[in-house]
Amino acid sequence: MSTREATGLLREFSTPLLFNHSHRVFFWANELGRQTGKKVDAELVFICAAFHDLGLLETFSSATDRFEVDSANAVHQFLEHRGVPTARIQTAWDAIALHTTPGIAAYKPLEVELLYNGVGLDVLGLGYETFPEDLRTSVVGGFEHKTQSTEGTCNEDICSHFIRNQTLE
Repeated sequence: MSTREATGLLREFSTPLLFNHSHRVFFWANELGRQTGKKVDAELVFICAAFHDLGLLETFSSATDRFEVDSANAVHQFLEHRGVPTARIQTAWDAIALHTTPGIAAYKPLEVELLYNGVGLDVLGLGYETFPEDLRTSVVGGFEHKTQSTEGTCNEDICSHFIRNQTLE
């Protein structure tokens, strides 16, 4: 697998919003994994975070499938072409296909649950308050100097809730 290739693909086809969101999802998921004390395939989690929303983009979008499935199919193809073992490909596919579906990820391999929770943290702020302030600042602090750039995005609510005195200009 190649996190460098995944990053390049994300940078080439994605938008700055999705690029940054994907990286924050990885940072959250990686920290959650570290906190479990269990062995986590961080490289696979990164690739899942990089691919999880690619189905929203026309290049990766099918005519009929949900964007989560389109994203999962894209990671499947990416990993398969790199000779990744079937079990790891299935874990990545499940993580991405289920990243918006509550109640299932906890019963899957840890990487699936980590992606689901990383997305929940970045999009909805779920569990945000459980992280030390310095970690929260290092992950989302990039908005503080330009909070107006979050207007109209899911980050607007997160910023207004978690960054003190945040007002949109």
